[in-house]
Amino acid sequence: LRDYCYGRADMFADRGDEHPRYTRADVDGWFAEKIEADPNAQYAIELTIDLAQIIPHVAGPNEVKIITPLPEIEAKKVRVNKAYLLSCVNARLEDLTEAAEVLDGKKVAEHVDFYVAAASASIEQEAKRTKVWHKLEAAGAKTLPSGCGPCIGLGEGTLEGSEVGISATNRNFKGRMGSRDAQVYLASPAVVAASAVAGYICAPQPFESCEISVEIKKASKQPAASKAVNILEGFPQEVRGRLLFLPKDNLNTDGIYGKEFTYREDLTPDEMGRAAMLNYDPKFQEIAREGDIIVGGRNFGSGSSREQAATALAYRGIRMVIAASFSQTYKRNAFNNGFIVFECPELVADLNAANASNAEAATIPIEAAAKVNFSKSCVDYNGKSYPFAPLGEVPQRVIVAGGAEELTKKKLAGA
Repeated sequence: LRDYCYGRADMFADRGDEHPRYTRADVDGWFAEKIEADPNAQYAIELTIDLAQIIPHVAGPNEVKIITPLPEIEAKKVRVNKAYLLSCVNARLEDLTEAAEVLDGKKVAEHVDFYVAAASASIEQEAKRTKVWHKLEAAGAKTLPSGCGPCIGLGEGTLEGSEVGISATNRNFKGRMGSRDAQVYLASPAVVAASAVAGYICAPQPFESCEISVEIKKASKQPAASKAVNILEGFPQEVRGRLLFLPKDNLNTDGIYGKEFTYREDLTPDEMGRAAMLNYDPKFQEIAREGDIIVGGRNFGSGSSREQAATALAYRGIRMVIAASFSQTYKRNAFNNGFIVFECPELVADLNAANASNAEAATIPIEAAAKVNFSKSCVDYNGKSYPFAPLGEVPQRVIVAGGAEELTKKKLAGA
């Protein structure tokens, strides 16, 4: 890693950057500092995995969290229409080289469109210098300029209708790379290249499935009981509202605020509110009411860091989001934009159990009103009190100010 950083620093110096991103001296400073956990650090869970047992997997369709071993999915011969080796990930020089080695002397299947774009212009130049780019083009790759493109559903090469794509990008959420009816799988550059040649998802070399042995240790120490919370002026003591249950784990930001709106800067807050959740559930807008409280599953807000996934819900009139857990990026974006979110896994578990027979529904209105009591850090619903971690002074202050930007403005103005 140090040598890689040195190489990048040398590149900045060689091309004469007036303000280089970093220098060799910066690199030396990074590596001089020893980074390690505190001696008394507590861990919620410890995993021990035998890495020798792990073989390549493919993620999808349309879910990062659903993975299948290559031998298993290869046996199904999942036909692909488009293959992608591009975006900010898996399009480094070593990735392009790996794919070129798989493609060397071969041709992409006639029914497959294979799109390639380097992660940056400098990587594309180096790939051309080393003839890697030539091997990709000779195999039938369609080259695109570096930068955001099909990965975020922009420009040439997006998926249409019910097409199937295999991609070396970092996201494959429903509707992100084109049609909501399309299916997208994620794989390594070598697997993407091999699949483009074969016309179906396959490995560049044989692999055998095996059971992975995992040792799991969970923390025995229980969290301390919550104390009464001091509520700042302007922050609500309690909030009442109807619960809007979204029984979906890993609900991603593409589902909350779709790609077709992400780069639109001409939308009013009201228009942004009307776009909320359409990619996740086209019926959401009909069901949602002003003042509703969304309750989501685990890892709510995973995926791309787009602040509109929080602000669009606020503009739609959603009071807050409660979930079993959040993507930390989404949670930070929410508070930074003055939108309340917090974890309450026990409430989510009970709602899942109570609505098990309605598992196919994407949005479930719970007509019985709930009360969120911030001073006592609990949600009162259906005769039961569900505790959550207290919101302390810092998040309260951000919410009262209307977000981190407004809070910063007030501080700079001396307010």
